[in-house]
Amino acid sequence: PLARRQAEALDEERAAGMVRGPLHGIPILMKDNYDMDWMPTTGSSLALAGLRPADNAYQVARLLDAGAVILGKTNLHELAAGITTISSLGGQTRNPYDPRRNPGGSSGGTGAAVAASFAAVAWGSDTCGSIRIPASVHNLFGLRPTKGLSSIDGILPLSHTQDTGGPLARTVTDLAIALDATVGRDPADPATAILDGRQTPVFREALDANALQGARVGLLETWVSGSGTAGSVTRVIRDALSEMEAAGATVVDVEIPDLSGLLANTGMIDFDFKFDLADYLAGVPDAPVRSLGEIIEAGLHHEALDGTFRRRNARELRDTPELAETLERRRALTAAVTDLLNREDLDALAYPTMRQETALIGAAPTGSTCLLSAHTGLPALSIPAGFTGSGLPVGLELLGRPLDDARLVALAFAHESAAPKRRAPLRTPPLVNGAPPPPVQIDTDPPNDGRVTAVLGVDLPAGRLSYRITLSGTDPADVYGVVLRRTSDEEEPVVVLRLGGPGEATPQGAVPLSPRLLRNILDGSLELVASTSAGIDRRRLSPSTRP
Repeated sequence: PLARRQAEALDEERAAGMVRGPLHGIPILMKDNYDMDWMPTTGSSLALAGLRPADNAYQVARLLDAGAVILGKTNLHELAAGITTISSLGGQTRNPYDPRRNPGGSSGGTGAAVAASFAAVAWGSDTCGSIRIPASVHNLFGLRPTKGLSSIDGILPLSHTQDTGGPLARTVTDLAIALDATVGRDPADPATAILDGRQTPVFREALDANALQGARVGLLETWVSGSGTAGSVTRVIRDALSEMEAAGATVVDVEIPDLSGLLANTGMIDFDFKFDLADYLAGVPDAPVRSLGEIIEAGLHHEALDGTFRRRNARELRDTPELAETLERRRALTAAVTDLLNREDLDALAYPTMRQETALIGAAPTGSTCLLSAHTGLPALSIPAGFTGSGLPVGLELLGRPLDDARLVALAFAHESAAPKRRAPLRTPPLVNGAPPPPVQIDTDPPNDGRVTAVLGVDLPAGRLSYRITLSGTDPADVYGVVLRRTSDEEEPVVVLRLGGPGEATPQGAVPLSPRLLRNILDGSLELVASTSAGIDRRRLSPSTRP
């Protein structure tokens, strides 16, 4: 109701000739760790379900001033403490490209919502990958900004040292508009003092379709072809970099000596979380709990977080010799990365955002490269690189110098202009009069006749094929099988799905489709094959209407 009233008021402003900017009347979503004075800030934790902040987060206030319509909040990995987006309050968010898989995190609800077009753009936070990983696994653009470019005031903290906030978007232009509305100096966030005496980037002005011409991109080979990277990811990353070369960039292989050693023991979350959370809760007079310890004691957190919360709660002091050593290691890591950027005269360092396909729900995700940006404070932008053979998105991360954020966005815009990668998830089609669309009817070529009758339909939201095949005039004893077979110019025919076996002259049922098979059946690269003692009957499949 509130969003509707806001939208109506903004429409009246527009009708009166007052337009606040490109976000005027645009529907957006916020991760549920941003303070909004008309909604709880829960961090997707049942323990904080009643927490009502008194004020808006800095970025929320900026967005409201810009005329954005905030539809609501998105689920996150509980208290932003993980990358699979499971929580005691919001449950398990699923990936719309393959609901068997997780959506990354901790801003997985944000990523899933934007990928599925629930909103034009949505905000997440990134302490170590929580914007970039969901962007990567949802075919989106997501920038972890230079630490201090945008304020974290009013964002439920995980680590004030590493926390950043910002948008995820389907296009670079949308990302730039969203960033321009929210970056800038904020006295309430000391980290934004990095902008003192400097020009705040203007992202829309930086968009240049020719930005890759003459650019130098360093390929971090260790993370592209190393043993921890899936071959399916490597192929997509190399293809994307070839596209950048075709657009005028020079791509060079680079290495950071002893990278794994430099990255070791540089994280700040374990030092900050317990104390930052207590400081935040102290600022909310009616907070239902006052500390991480009370959350644990209440037993209102998801079991997936129990070990992490207990380990972080065991820390007794914030300032320790161990902390000083960690800060020194972070400085050494930052120096090594910036030295490489300068020595090789690079516009960006490139590597996969995730070196593995996003994990199945319940399995531990692997392959994150989030530390390099998060532990140096340098900006990093995940851009869509393409899709694996199994139909899952892959993200390419571009890392730059401090406050070179707009340059990274310009490079992304040039790549998007030359080789657009947006492919909407088939499982979230547009609604029809507010309801899911009816199943897509699948036709055969040649059409049904006296020998074979096939009634096929695809339920897109469910990702399920229903079928009823009738082999008329065929003795069941003569039937060997009825299958779907993939055919394309790039590969030899191969059976991909069994619909009926020996003796089944009228197979029927419903089967789930993988992302690849769902796309195959809709793009006409599958055929129905009936194998009998009389031979093979083949019929090309195609949707009667394009979804």
